Amino acid sequence: MKVSVLKECGYEEAVLGFSLSYNSTIERTKEILPKYAFGIPGENKFLESIVIWLDVTAPRFWWQEADTYRMSSKMSESTMHTLIKREITQDNFEHSASKDIIKILNILRNKVILKELDLCFLKNSLPEGFLQRRIWCINYKCLQNIYNQRKNHKLPQWHYFFDEILKQIEHPEFIIQLQMEI
Repeated sequence: MKVSVLKECGYEEAVLGFSLSYNSTIERTKEILPKYAFGIPGENKFLESIVIWLDVTAPRFWWQEADTYRMSSKMSESTMHTLIKREITQDNFEHSASKDIIKILNILRNKVILKELDLCFLKNSLPEGFLQRRIWCINYKCLQNIYNQRKNHKLPQWHYFFDEILKQIEHPEFIIQLQMEI
């Protein structure tokens, strides 16, 4: 699994918008904003204005769970258009896949190329550990929600995802509640 933050924007605009609600200065708003990320519902709507674009390569079984969150936009490396363009190797899987499975998938891939088999049959045969790359546009509010719902999840991929995101984003204090003096 790979996770990279491509771009992040909207912090200054979120601060300005929040300052209007409380008739506060920008400087003071920046000081108090982290506490409003976790309090009264509705007070954290400024998180919707902070947007990040992620580049995530993850197994299909993880994407099934990530797709639960619809307050975002995802553009994917389409298996429909890319699956037959290159040989299937161990690099296409989250963990080592059986050599026999990879061999069978490549036989099926060749049959699709020769038009002896329908592409849907090959797609249907892909293991859940097959990796797919997506660009994911998401706001901080949705990311905070995902974190709260998945932080204790059984799949280690969720823990890795959060570790990477929290290292890379500009304001992790809006996703997890850090000890801060306000």
